[in-house]
Amino acid sequence: MYQKELETAKRAANEAAKIIRDYAENESFGVELKGKNDLVTDADLASEKKIIEVIKTEFPEDQFLAEESNTYTRLPDGRIWIIDPIDGTTNFAHGFAPYCVSIGFWIDGKPKAAVILEVAHNEMFYAVEGEGACLNGNQIHISDEREPSRSLVATGFPYSMFDLVDPYLKVLKDLMQKTHGIRRAGAASYDLCCVAAGRVEGFYEYGLSPWDVAAGALIIQEAGGKVTDWTGSDNWLFGRRIIAGNEVMCSFLKDQVQAHFSEKDLEV
Repeated sequence: MYQKELETAKRAANEAAKIIRDYAENESFGVELKGKNDLVTDADLASEKKIIEVIKTEFPEDQFLAEESNTYTRLPDGRIWIIDPIDGTTNFAHGFAPYCVSIGFWIDGKPKAAVILEVAHNEMFYAVEGEGACLNGNQIHISDEREPSRSLVATGFPYSMFDLVDPYLKVLKDLMQKTHGIRRAGAASYDLCCVAAGRVEGFYEYGLSPWDVAAGALIIQEAGGKVTDWTGSDNWLFGRRIIAGNEVMCSFLKDQVQAHFSEKDLEV
């Protein structure tokens, strides 16, 4: 139903990736701090501008929530594109993959189409509501592994909200002992895609923004997975706390974070 939106998002992601690769090859981009450990580069700004330009050509009346230009505390009614021009900017600034273009299309608070392009390896993950999820044209599905001790878990390290580091490290310690291992790629959108593709069984993180998760969540759901906040509810878009995986892994990860975080810290 949303094929035009999907194809537009793919085109926008590819155009943005060309810009990002040019900056990477020339190594001639400026880097600024938006906040402690929160970088923005010339490539982020140019990528975002191109994405919005491409989408507006097809859908001039649509709204945008983009990392470098617009913010909302809740989604408005109607059609909106949620954009991260480079997810993994710190990785990009250091020449360390992965880093991604993430584009999610939502209507009335529900995800309808999503594209995430991992630029360095040219992996394009995408999904449309009700039509499954794909990687470079091939259908993908979450892992069927139900046993945590045989599972790989992805997470992210906080670059702000350091008051929650101590309970976070306790969760990390437990998971090191209860799973096959922990992986940290440095780009939440990519982590979500790895869940969707069955590369890891689960993912959890705090401190994320809507543009980090808006596209990847739909890709996981269309790949047969589940996305929740840390209480098991659906306040993950603005709630800054997310868990993803199959049913068993989501329940397992929820139990792990709830064992170490206070009830207040489980929610915004």
